[in-house]
Amino acid sequence: MESASGHDERPAKRVKRDETEPSADQSRPTTSSTQNDDESDAEESSVVADRSTANGSDLYLDTVNRAALDFDFEKVCSVSLSNINVYGCLVCGKYFQGRGRTSYAYAHSIHDDHHVFINLETTKVYVLPDGYPVSDPSLDDIAFVLSPSFTPSGISPLSTSAHLLKPSYDLSSKPYLPGYIGLNNIKRNDYMNAVIHSLLHVPPLRDFLLLSRFDGKQPELVKRFAALAKKLWNPRLFKSQVSPHEFLQEVGRASGGKFRLESQGDPVEFLRWLLNDLHRDLGGSKKKNSSIIFSTFQGQVRTETQQVVIRPDASEDQKPVFDIDREIKATTTPFLFLAVDLPPPPLFQDSVEKNIIPQVGIHSVLTKYDGIQTQESRGQLRRFNCQQLPPYLIVHYKRFTKNNFVEEKNPTIVNFPLKGVDFRDYLSSVEQRSSTIYDLVANVIHESVAGTTRDKENTVWKVQLRAGNGAGESEKWFQIQDLIVEEIRKEMIFLGETVLQV
Repeated sequence: MESASGHDERPAKRVKRDETEPSADQSRPTTSSTQNDDESDAEESSVVADRSTANGSDLYLDTVNRAALDFDFEKVCSVSLSNINVYGCLVCGKYFQGRGRTSYAYAHSIHDDHHVFINLETTKVYVLPDGYPVSDPSLDDIAFVLSPSFTPSGISPLSTSAHLLKPSYDLSSKPYLPGYIGLNNIKRNDYMNAVIHSLLHVPPLRDFLLLSRFDGKQPELVKRFAALAKKLWNPRLFKSQVSPHEFLQEVGRASGGKFRLESQGDPVEFLRWLLNDLHRDLGGSKKKNSSIIFSTFQGQVRTETQQVVIRPDASEDQKPVFDIDREIKATTTPFLFLAVDLPPPPLFQDSVEKNIIPQVGIHSVLTKYDGIQTQESRGQLRRFNCQQLPPYLIVHYKRFTKNNFVEEKNPTIVNFPLKGVDFRDYLSSVEQRSSTIYDLVANVIHESVAGTTRDKENTVWKVQLRAGNGAGESEKWFQIQDLIVEEIRKEMIFLGETVLQV
């Protein structure tokens, strides 16, 4: 669904122009827009003094059209495509560079008779072509939508049942629950939307981003992800939906085009890339707890391997086992999420079994990490055991496998409780102060045509999110598919083809 702002057709590529080039018209003066801004600032004192008694009409504030404002798109000039010194017109919503006499914003104010502009970085408001600043409380809501800010006391109820009792309202008086709103599927980015929602509902990461005050030195991906988090949880939105366009444009650039808006992708690959890239951009290293990503999601798993030796007296049906008399290699590696295997579906089915969907319990697939069950691969026996579990655990159900012909999908349904999953049996040693019991926060599911062949063209990705805590009315679950947000019964959650869980 395209936004009404008209900015979605701007190219994503940034064109950095020298501000000493006012336009393609070489007959104009070569004074830079920045210098003109300084000249305007020098005259502000006299201008403001003359307008100390001005009312809203004199300041053109009655022309501000909040319904036309959309700050979700990349903040570049609609004419020069520059991202330097960009202002937004509060009448039509378009972006223009500068506010000096040779700037595009100045020309727009004269030609279109639109006079109120906001600096997209500082949130200061000016009236053009006069150039004087405006400080009016009636514009505070616009500044908050452009650049939301949060306090520790303000975000503390977000994960509690109290948050469910305080809905917000957009310009059209439509109620919405901050944090549980739709994200635009601009083209084929629904798989990225599901991952974004999942991460931004993990309290430590969410709170870190909402309270962040980046000074401009951080990489663009981190700043845009934090800005998207603040928009998603903003209680004063003009529209009860958010477009991730600005963040996803940077994702495309930072990933070298691997994750694009135009093509369907894999949410697991996107999650792996995003977590590692955010960790690096936040100054993280290989050390434990070196970033909010590692301190929230990183655990450790111990892997033991041994060469397979076939005994002469072994039967054909006998599976190889670890031999304690031979060398066993053990390595401990960090992980950001655990990958578990699903049992293969039956190869042959009769007319009755075709209507039966195979099911499996979560603990039966987690036995991969009990340190006892073995796997054989390329002449090596392997067994896994968790050494340390993170505060928030991400589980990936390996539902898709590739062969020489097609990519197959495993339709097996995983049964799991929403609360109280105990990982004690999969941990080598339990520390006294650490909890091994986990509650579900987010559940990413996959929907496509029936069968065992993966159909990327007809794939739909949805995310199911917990709201509140406790039980009964103090806890709700919402299912979000792009712009569609609907409350879902708890009994329906495990019926989907789960791919990721947090």
